[in-house]
Amino acid sequence: MKRAFDVAASCAGLMVLLVPLLVLWVLVRLTSPGPALYWSQRVGRCSTLFVMPKFRTMRTDTPEVATHLLADPDHWLTPIGATLRRLSLDELPQLWSVFVGHMSLVGPRPALFNQDDLIAARRQAGVDSLRPGVTGWAQINGRDELSIPDKVALDAEYLARRSFGFDLMILARTVLPVLTGQGVTR
Repeated sequence: MKRAFDVAASCAGLMVLLVPLLVLWVLVRLTSPGPALYWSQRVGRCSTLFVMPKFRTMRTDTPEVATHLLADPDHWLTPIGATLRRLSLDELPQLWSVFVGHMSLVGPRPALFNQDDLIAARRQAGVDSLRPGVTGWAQINGRDELSIPDKVALDAEYLARRSFGFDLMILARTVLPVLTGQGVTR
């Protein structure tokens, strides 16, 4: 049922958001050189790698590491990058990853391929058996502010509690933090 919901919701989302997605595409291209989409190599279910699209919020010469590992993350942001991140608009292309089956609407946020500490902790907790999500239990309980152990503990709690009703509650509780930018550090 979860996969059917993911396919239907992502397809509907992509159709409804087609015009805003095109507007964002143009804005990214007009405000900085390079492609509108950034294809980030991420760790998916059972530690398999996949590429996940996001609207590009960083310059094209930015080192490929988690943002918190950059000495001065703001230095690398594009002119509209901070706004796209604060409102989570950079995440909208991930609906494509949900549609094709690399991600789910709800699950642990996919780790970058080089976040070895997070990947190992999730594997140890059994969380890597889950399809990663656009949003998740950890996302609505702290987002970027969480330490890796706290994030993994919340991901493990999601694994134990997962159900269609729990997913719907997480989706509903995602709206306010996204609209307010709550929990986003950059």
